[in-house]
Amino acid sequence: MMLKKLFPHPILMLVLWATWLLLHNSLAPGHIVLGFILATFIPWLTSGFWPEKICLQKPLTLFKFLGVVLWDMLVANFTVAKLILGKNEHLQPSFICIELDITSPVGISLLANTISLTPGTVSCDLSADHRQLLVHGLHIKDAQATINEIKKRYEKPLMEVFTSC
Repeated sequence: MMLKKLFPHPILMLVLWATWLLLHNSLAPGHIVLGFILATFIPWLTSGFWPEKICLQKPLTLFKFLGVVLWDMLVANFTVAKLILGKNEHLQPSFICIELDITSPVGISLLANTISLTPGTVSCDLSADHRQLLVHGLHIKDAQATINEIKKRYEKPLMEVFTSC
């Protein structure tokens, strides 16, 4: 129980520590120690602000999700470059409203950020009841197909990974 109080969010701690080391591009003892101290105290000091306890289920699904997102970002970069370098009259920008099945605040946040990280789309607004996400797309031919793809590729895996404890 004492360990849980010291490390309220161990996964976040490891991610922060790894991010610190990657940003500094160094495994010098000073960076390792300072990164560990920051990665330990930041989650501990902010744990009171977290709306829910996060339980990470199916870590393999999370790694697959990250692979899908990275691939989609790569493909979308080329697609957006082709669209903006082409004729503007062929663009079909549009807003779509996605009915959310995911209920975890962390999952919703990650879904919105994932959509915004993928070039050509941006999350614009979340309804007050957290059930609808407004998304703008640079070029949307079929709104329902786009919604289905977002739900299948991003929302579904996040629902499997992030559950309430």
